[in-house]
Amino acid sequence: MRKVTGIGGIFFKAQNPEQLKTWYRDHLGIECTSESGAIFEWRDTDDPEKTEYTVWDPFPRDTDYFKPSDASFMINYRVQDIQALIKELRKAGLQVSGPKELTEGVFAWVMDPEGNKIELWEPVAGT
Repeated sequence: MRKVTGIGGIFFKAQNPEQLKTWYRDHLGIECTSESGAIFEWRDTDDPEKTEYTVWDPFPRDTDYFKPSDASFMINYRVQDIQALIKELRKAGLQVSGPKELTEGVFAWVMDPEGNKIELWEPVAGT
């Protein structure tokens, strides 16, 4: 079973997310065009007609979204068959939060051995 298929997003805490977004736009050309930060589009190598994307987004320093992790970042991994992956992770004794179905797809969360929260995401078909 193919598990992680790519990086869905990179999220990190910032003292002033809006100011940081402006700095990255002005100095590195990263344009935050959505409420979710910057969207980097790319093509699926197995299906070049299919457009995929990766999100880059600074979060407020006091966000609870990364909890229970104390880390200042969280990586979102794109996965195939999230239900089967959740089952495997739980069978291995890991605590998995979710699944949670949202507009963008199905999400689940797990902590790695060093206390970093990992977000797993099976996108809606076509995204």
